[in-house]
Amino acid sequence: MNTVPTNRPGIREQHLLRKRDNPLFGEPHNQVSNEDLMTARLEDGMERDNFLTGIQSLIQRCVDLEPNTPSEDILELKEQLDQSYQQACALPGDQEQIKLALKRLVDVIMKAMQVGAGKDAFAQQQLQEEMIARQAHFELQELPLVAALTHADSPVGAQDLLPTLLSEPDDSLAPALVIFDDSQLAAICHQAAEFLQQRDPDKVWSDAWRKLALIQAAYSSRQPPSSIN
Repeated sequence: MNTVPTNRPGIREQHLLRKRDNPLFGEPHNQVSNEDLMTARLEDGMERDNFLTGIQSLIQRCVDLEPNTPSEDILELKEQLDQSYQQACALPGDQEQIKLALKRLVDVIMKAMQVGAGKDAFAQQQLQEEMIARQAHFELQELPLVAALTHADSPVGAQDLLPTLLSEPDDSLAPALVIFDDSQLAAICHQAAEFLQQRDPDKVWSDAWRKLALIQAAYSSRQPPSSIN
């Protein structure tokens, strides 16, 4: 049985690899068998196969767009393209060509909408802001953790969120925290501190404590500076 991690595992396999023998998840949750990994790999593969089947139909719908297509139909297609890009980032294997095609289709639709907006300065500004926000969103989805957390069927359950964040590499943890609003991040800071105090009062897990400090710093950076009397 092949249990060697794939070069680009899907989000389910990624999460099991994250949990495997990881003390932050505790027993028995960190006891991940080869069979568990194989099952996750199969589930990721099934999602990829279903996605590839459906994406062909979506692309064809974009190709078949007529100049007089109702705006609501165009908006629906754009939303489906956005969702498809997000899903593609969660799939196993190399999906770069598909993601590039999806980006190009979104660009075509956005340009058509800009043409339709004509000289309406406010509408043009809104479209420009939307394009910038979408680019930032797509870049965030390239982070495996973000792809997993924002997936419609995320393998990271509520009980796994704290150990998952405290296990994330430094270079991807900070940018991934953008998906949480201020109140959510405040709760994560509080709960993660309690979690580590209970699980590791002697601070043996220095790496996890460092991640907590990074999360706390990210939250602090969002707060307005105190006014000086």
